[in-house]
Amino acid sequence: MVIITLQRAKCIGCNYCVEQAAAQFQMSKKDGKAVLLHSTEKRGFYTLKSADMGILETVTKAKEACPVKIIDVKQT
Repeated sequence: MVIITLQRAKCIGCNYCVEQAAAQFQMSKKDGKAVLLHSTEKRGFYTLKSADMGILETVTKAKEACPVKIIDVKQT
């Protein structure tokens, strides 16, 4: 299981996450911030739990590319 968390309010709209993991992230046309696709929101944290271990490498690259460090990736 891969768990991805995004602190969207702190996003600066650099687009690096989309470049690394376009299947999981996209940029909002409304405010220019990243959107974690198919996630659920709780207290400003957007979380996606996926059984697809194939996304681990790309979302880890997105986490590492994020200049404001608002993406967290865990493997369980």
